[in-house]
Amino acid sequence: MAEKPELLSIGKMLLDSHKAKLAEDFTVYYMPDMLPPAERAAAMKDYAHRLRFVQTSGSLGADAALINSLPKLEIIACFAVGVDKVDLAAAKARGIRVTNTPDVLNNCVADLAMGLMITASRRIAEADAYTRGGKWTHDGSFGLSSRVTGKRLGIIGLGNIGKAIAKRASAFDMPIAYHGRNKQNVPYTYYADPVELAKSSDIIIVICPGGEATRNIASEKVIRALGPKGLLVNVSRGSTVDEPALIKALKEGALGGAALDVFAKEPAAAHELFSMPNVVVVPHIASATFETRTDMGDLVVENLRAHLKGKPLLTPVV
Repeated sequence: MAEKPELLSIGKMLLDSHKAKLAEDFTVYYMPDMLPPAERAAAMKDYAHRLRFVQTSGSLGADAALINSLPKLEIIACFAVGVDKVDLAAAKARGIRVTNTPDVLNNCVADLAMGLMITASRRIAEADAYTRGGKWTHDGSFGLSSRVTGKRLGIIGLGNIGKAIAKRASAFDMPIAYHGRNKQNVPYTYYADPVELAKSSDIIIVICPGGEATRNIASEKVIRALGPKGLLVNVSRGSTVDEPALIKALKEGALGGAALDVFAKEPAAAHELFSMPNVVVVPHIASATFETRTDMGDLVVENLRAHLKGKPLLTPVV
């Protein structure tokens, strides 16, 4: 029997069922996701020259150093929609294919965006801690929060996930506006300038792709335009929000609150955010449901198998 082609798996995103499927077709080497890049070369020294396949996560990606260290690399299958952490130019220069996992996570990300918006607006996390801590008994009523129904929602990035968020928000009778690269044929108000969008919104949800083109698109001007009663929700990438400006605005009361699934540095999120009662933080879990992670992993496996068998890729990026 011919030897199985060798594959490097970076990160721990795949479920055991996916690992079993990969093992049917590949000899798999699992790289610890917390291993510093400088130590990866030493860890791969015995098999790097044979690797043809790489599976990675959206948060770890594959930089030029990794790509150039694998002379026989043919494909990088990314367990995410966003591929901003994959050096696409380096891959394209070598003729290396790149795939991602679009669409299968739209609903779960949209669900979490709505959940974060409601949690922050209704102070659910604070109220939970208040009740668990016995304060309801000793201090009486918790206090008031802000309703979501009827609030003006601005969406930065009206792709498939943005549209799924808008659909859900419509059920809350929220007037919807958006900013993106282009105006679309949708029944929502378009703003070419994200600052003007923020001025006309009570809540902003950021759900655009990461990368240099959108770095700090939720700028200090956008954050402050939302105002002292405004709420910023980020379910895109940490790079899309000017985090120092966000923290500063929150400290000064220039922004009402924030609900964040992603951060500038992960997993070392800014600890200054943790002590702010008007901030909700969760550890990058937008797609983290059994159903969605199963669908994402299945797509990763099928892309790798398609390349192995010389068939068209299901979701090619490059």
